Amino acid sequence: MRISRTVLPALTAAGAAVLLLAPLTAAAAAASLTATFAQTSVWGSGYGAEFAVTNRGDAAASGWVVEFDLPAGSAVSSSWDSTRTSTGQHHRFANASWNGAVAAGATVRFGFNVSGTGVPVNCTVNGAPCAGGPAPSPSSPAPSSPSPSPSPSSPSPSPSSPGGSTVDVSTAAQLEAALAGARPGQTIRLAPGVYDGSFIGTTPGTAAAPITVTGPRTAVLTNPAGAGSGPSCPVPTPGWDPGYGFWLAGAPYWRLSGFTVANAKKGVVVDDSPHVTLDGLYVHHIGDEGVHFRRSSSDGVLRGSTIEYTGTAQPAYGEGVYLGSANSNWACHGNTGGVDRSDRVQVLDNRIGPYVAAEHIDVKEGTVDGVIRGNTFDGRGIAGQNSADSWVDVKGTGYLIQGNTGTFAPPGTFANGYETHNPVAGSGCGNVWRDNRSDLGGAGRYAVNVTSTSKCAGNLNVVYSSNSVTNATGGLTNISVTSG
Repeated sequence: MRISRTVLPALTAAGAAVLLLAPLTAAAAAASLTATFAQTSVWGSGYGAEFAVTNRGDAAASGWVVEFDLPAGSAVSSSWDSTRTSTGQHHRFANASWNGAVAAGATVRFGFNVSGTGVPVNCTVNGAPCAGGPAPSPSSPAPSSPSPSPSPSSPSPSPSSPGGSTVDVSTAAQLEAALAGARPGQTIRLAPGVYDGSFIGTTPGTAAAPITVTGPRTAVLTNPAGAGSGPSCPVPTPGWDPGYGFWLAGAPYWRLSGFTVANAKKGVVVDDSPHVTLDGLYVHHIGDEGVHFRRSSSDGVLRGSTIEYTGTAQPAYGEGVYLGSANSNWACHGNTGGVDRSDRVQVLDNRIGPYVAAEHIDVKEGTVDGVIRGNTFDGRGIAGQNSADSWVDVKGTGYLIQGNTGTFAPPGTFANGYETHNPVAGSGCGNVWRDNRSDLGGAGRYAVNVTSTSKCAGNLNVVYSSNSVTNATGGLTNISVTSG
């Protein structure tokens, strides 16, 4: 703010003091919330969606409530990362205990599924219009105070680089050139269309200046036929196309947003690239796995995306999401002490399935402290090959699995909703299940099947009573349930 120090001679000394001091008076800092709706997936009879609650003010918000109406014939069927109450066509979503505090400039998200095709109308956030507007009157009840700090499962948007440029592309050749020339802080923006080629990013971004590739769902990246010969342990090699839809290699701090990856050997592969965010992608009809965080690609986020029809070429390797590497591959993919430490990856609010031929999420041994929250698993089409017969197989340690909804119906081979295994000492231990809802379709035995307790002595897996199960041949779990 520029303050004038010029005083007109005709003013009295008192008047001059008022003139000088008045510009220094500033409005009190305050939160200002907006809520933005987006469909994250669409199917014949409904859709998945999310609201992004953003604080555009200059002070932290201590809680939020988003309310809206749906047209007759549409209803919210499930939700996550919020506390929901519904009365007729009116739906109210209050913050959960872990995501109520929204720092200035930050964003938190909650998701839901809708039966029907109607979209929200009459949206308010804390009583004000969702698009921004006057604050609610003092008589309006304030949301209850949540925990004092935002959850790490709801990361703030990555800051953009001052002066970062935008490169618009509309052909495969332009995209390949833009990726080769990418620089920190740059945004590569895809026009609608089909991009058939080999797409790889190898330039590191930074925390202050990430590299972004963004586009609408109608921007479709394909790579149906790899070419040339490469090393046995995949690394970028001139003249070799591994057949990946999108490959990040040695490229931390990237953000891929909104577009589609289809008809490729593998979908999105993240190698030796920590702090990568995949947001709102649509990955489908993939020969092997849909998304793979590999080679110690730690602190990544996969959020608000749809993954279906994987394992079309090799069902045994058709995982929806693959975190880390099997110990048999550590010699190739373990670049930190011999172990693939793709740690602390968060898989949030995605729709995975149907026709994911292997596990919807395969958590490999050696990885730790990830979060799997708010996802919807549709088990139709699980092939059962290579012992892949569950939504999630947890061989990692210290994972939080919370607020997910899973269903199974034929066709497919299905044993349990969630399983643990212990291929190396200490793996598959210390994991926690809370607030998950499981429908095993009359085929699965347990919602959570823990393979061994003796191998996890001192670091047991915990299944809380807040989990629920229907249509199970066995029950909720094969271990003692913990209250809570």
